[in-house]
Amino acid sequence: MLDDHTAAASSSPWPTAYPEGYAVVDVETTGLARDDRIVSAAVYQLDARGRVEDQWYTLVNPQRDPGPVWIHGLTSEVLADAPLFPEIADEFAKRLDGRVLVAHNAAFDWSMISREYARARATAPVRQRLCTIALSKELRLPLPNHKLESLAAHYGVVQQRAHHALDDARVLAEAFRPSLHLAAEAGLRLPLLACQPLTEWSDGPAASSGSSGSTAARSARVGYQPSYRPTTWRPSRKRPACPYPNPGRYEPGEQLIQGMRVAFSGDTSIDRELLEDRAVDAGLHVATSVSRLTSLLVTNDPDSPTSKTTKARSFGTPVIDEAAFIQLLSHVTPAGTKGA
Repeated sequence: MLDDHTAAASSSPWPTAYPEGYAVVDVETTGLARDDRIVSAAVYQLDARGRVEDQWYTLVNPQRDPGPVWIHGLTSEVLADAPLFPEIADEFAKRLDGRVLVAHNAAFDWSMISREYARARATAPVRQRLCTIALSKELRLPLPNHKLESLAAHYGVVQQRAHHALDDARVLAEAFRPSLHLAAEAGLRLPLLACQPLTEWSDGPAASSGSSGSTAARSARVGYQPSYRPTTWRPSRKRPACPYPNPGRYEPGEQLIQGMRVAFSGDTSIDRELLEDRAVDAGLHVATSVSRLTSLLVTNDPDSPTSKTTKARSFGTPVIDEAAFIQLLSHVTPAGTKGA
C-alpha cells in the first residue's frame, strides 16, 4: 500500500521549495545528559521524494558505562572493540552532508550528534532538521500518541528490533516517505528548523588516560555513569526526596531551577523512566500529580482531557512538550539563584 501511494504521489507536481535530500537518523545513547554519549548510530539517505538511496550503521564506544542496556541492548562487552566517535565522525558526516536531518524527536538526536562533533573538535555538516513528531502534528495524523511505533503502525510499517538504531532508522524512513508525500500533495510547508552547532558539552568528572587509540583509553571511563549504578542496569524506582526547596513555577522562556516540581502526562518518545531519572539527576522534583505547587507539566498532548492537563489549565501551570523539556534539562540553574 505504501508503494502504491508513493507511486501515485510521485506523478504529481512536487513543491520546488522542498529539500533535495534527507538523512533519516537514529542514535542510541547512554542517557539524556550533556555528558552522555552515543553508543550506536544509523543513517538512511533518502532522495527528494523519500526514496532510499543508501543505509549505514555503526556501534560507538562511549568510553563509559553504556547506561540503559535494557533499552538498547548494548553492553560494555559488545562496545569494547567498537570505534570511538572521532574515528567514525568523517563517515558519519558524509552521510549527513547537504541533507536535512530527519529524526523522531529531532531536537534530541541533533543535540547528541552535535555534542559528539564538538568533543571531536569538528562540526556536523547539518543546516536544517525535521522532526517527524512535528510533521505528524502538521498533517493531523490520527495517532494515539507520539511514539515511533504508533507512527509506524499508522502506515503499516513493521518494527523488527525496537531501539536498535538501524531498524529504528529504517522504520522511520518508511514512515517518513508517505508523510512527505501527504505534505507535498497538500502543499504543506515542512516544519524545518535551523541546526546551530553546540559549543557546550561535558565529559563528566572521570578523565581518560593514554592515547585515544589505545585499549586503555577506550575503556578508561567505562563503568562510570552518574545516573546508573554499575551493579545493575535498571535504576531503583524509589527515589530520595528532592534536597532543594521549590522555587516556584517555571517562567516560559527562562531556565529550569533545581527544586522545581515537574509532572509528566501522556506518552513520550523517549522512555519515561529515562526522562524522570534525568530530571532527578538535574535536581528537579518529579511529581506524580499536578497541584498548585507544580512548577511545570511536560506533555506532548496539551489538549488531551487528562486529569493532569485539566488541573494544569485550572491552576495556570506552564505546559511544555518533551522536546522543549529535554533542551531545558541541559541548563538547569542551581538552587538559590532565582532572581540573581
